[in-house]
Amino acid sequence: MPVDPAAPIEVTAFAWVPPFARGQVRDLRVRWALEEAGLPYRVRLLQGERPADYYREQPWGQVPAYREGGVALFECGAICLHIAEKSEALLPRDEAGRGRATTWLFAALNSMDVPAMGLTITSIFNAEADWSAGASAAFAAFLDQRLSRLSDWLGEREWLEGRFTVGDLMMVCVLRSIADEGLVAKYPNLAAYVARGEARPAFIRAMQAHMADFVAEPA
Repeated sequence: MPVDPAAPIEVTAFAWVPPFARGQVRDLRVRWALEEAGLPYRVRLLQGERPADYYREQPWGQVPAYREGGVALFECGAICLHIAEKSEALLPRDEAGRGRATTWLFAALNSMDVPAMGLTITSIFNAEADWSAGASAAFAAFLDQRLSRLSDWLGEREWLEGRFTVGDLMMVCVLRSIADEGLVAKYPNLAAYVARGEARPAFIRAMQAHMADFVAEPA
């Protein structure tokens, strides 16, 4: 669905981030979920310093934040699960399928995204620190072990549980975040899995909208 200024769902995003981070900011995950669910949304862009009251919406001043009538959420996983509950396209209606999709959503965020963020913090944000190389190597080795297990699970499947769910959406997003490290490319089935996710029309629409909102220079 296109971005609609009159839509009841509001997603908060940044108007500017450094070029290397564009395409990775976590409002993209929420936009993708909304596109898969066919739900229109409007965007509130944050520029410069956060408004003081924004920390009542998002305690760390990050994005995304989500509003829909009286519902106010933060954390991309919670938001995507909320959206998935509205759409069978993301969350199967049978109890077993629903449980498996939810399990993979949490696996992506806990088992994969935590060490992935650790690698980002050590290798990018603290690249000049004297401890960076050792810490980065440790995180990379740990991630490689996790990727090996994930590759074994996926095998020749198209998606983690036989059909696309919110669990795949989140896992693809996490794997994309470490793609530049060369870790995912080591496992051809995982690289193909990410490519399938990125080829979905809903992802393409979400990415286009995400990128279009960035301004050239910060306010």
